[in-house]
Amino acid sequence: MVDLQPGWAVVGNDGRNLGEIRYVGQNYVLVATAMLSVNLHVPASAIANVERAVVHLNVSAREAGSMGWDQPPRDEDAPVTDDADLHRHV
Repeated sequence: MVDLQPGWAVVGNDGRNLGEIRYVGQNYVLVATAMLSVNLHVPASAIANVERAVVHLNVSAREAGSMGWDQPPRDEDAPVTDDADLHRHV
């Protein structure tokens, strides 16, 4: 998820364009869709592959529109840090 960037294309496993990334969270990417006229919160588990600034999903573009991803995740998506790890000696 760290390497993904806003503006990258997102396509379904059927090769159809779903939209482009607007925001990259820790557990999902917010995708602005052209064909659905909504933003989708695509979970990281739906990402199959990333190649040359194109994110390939493990579902079709059509399926992505009916997965309920138009609703934001219930959990906060802020990166989790543990201050104890910052001071850990190896």
